[in-house]
Amino acid sequence: MKTNQNLKKIVLAYSGGLDTSVMIPWLKENYPGCEIVAMVGDVGQKDEAEKLKTKALKSGASKIYIEDLQKEFVEEYILPALQVGAKYENEYLLGTALARPVIAKALVKIAKQEHADAICHGCTGKGNDQVRFELTIKALMPEIKVIAPWRTWELKSREDEIAYAEKHQVPLEITRETNYSKDKNIWHLSHEGLDLENPANEPQYDKILELGVTPEKAPDEPTYLTLSFEKGKPVALDGKQMSMVAIIEALNEIGGKNGIGILDMVENRLVGMKSRGVYETPGGSILYKAHALLETICLDKDTMQYKQKLSHDFANQVYNGKWETTLTKAMLAFVEETQKTVTGNIQLKLYKGNIFAAGMTSPYSLYSEQTASFGEDDEYNQMDSQGFINLFGLPIKVKAEMEQKMKGEK
Repeated sequence: MKTNQNLKKIVLAYSGGLDTSVMIPWLKENYPGCEIVAMVGDVGQKDEAEKLKTKALKSGASKIYIEDLQKEFVEEYILPALQVGAKYENEYLLGTALARPVIAKALVKIAKQEHADAICHGCTGKGNDQVRFELTIKALMPEIKVIAPWRTWELKSREDEIAYAEKHQVPLEITRETNYSKDKNIWHLSHEGLDLENPANEPQYDKILELGVTPEKAPDEPTYLTLSFEKGKPVALDGKQMSMVAIIEALNEIGGKNGIGILDMVENRLVGMKSRGVYETPGGSILYKAHALLETICLDKDTMQYKQKLSHDFANQVYNGKWETTLTKAMLAFVEETQKTVTGNIQLKLYKGNIFAAGMTSPYSLYSEQTASFGEDDEYNQMDSQGFINLFGLPIKVKAEMEQKMKGEK
């Protein structure tokens, strides 16, 4: 499919995985004379930088950038989602969806720096990521061309890609038997493909899991931990002040050992189909639980319930690739206001895949033990409830009286 387009330089979103490994020689073949610049967005996947660099250059890239995006990813993308409480379809903690806009932003930066003619990504024409990458690129660099080989090339399956890689002597760390499609970052690890494509199949967890173990293999004794938050941001673990990156890394290890954060889910993709995947999000699951618990004592009823509605819409925004939009920014401004009093300590008990509350304290707590007590107190006059119920129930009473009157007339 050699093209006649006069492209001199392409920046490729490079992960070293199957798709992007094959794309370097494919781009060289189909865009003759075009320089291929690879860019790795390090969002905590712990790839070996030097290994990726060698692989990309040997595959035909002229140079490779390895951008450390981990801190930006955690503090500017994960933290807002945590504060919103965003879960796509009430379950998925958006590990892949949150990473795409920060990587796309870095791609645009390199494209501008290199005076590139195009940006290339390895997303399939069936997936969500193509939308997430391209909407972010449109928002930040609308004039640049985007190349998506999966939508045009002759390779129709991952098996075709493996054969192409073998033919062009591109080194791979997978085989046809272990060819799960994976996405890994500091927040999560996803698994798709092979036997998981049939929802009737139970996941082969012993074969799949990398960040932890199943609940059956977790310790028989519970693990206790305490998370401290300031204005909705986790700042300490068990009393030790830590960066949010370090907290997530520590919680991934602790949660993984206790069988926390394993999700087998069939979700509705943006492009219309349903897909099935297994997600590992041990640290994220712990943080979401702790933050939600803290909000129960720090937020008033109206704010908390409206925020719960917003979290659903925000999750859809992120999942659908609309991070760089006015609506997303407006939502985040609302959430930032709600977090001003979300400060305190949450103790949790982890046991065989479960997360239990084990104590909550906050200087901004709205919980009054005296008022909530079943005993007598000086703040709440129980007789006040009689007048409240009469007024609150007045519309119900009036309607019931009308219905009785109508029945009597008949």
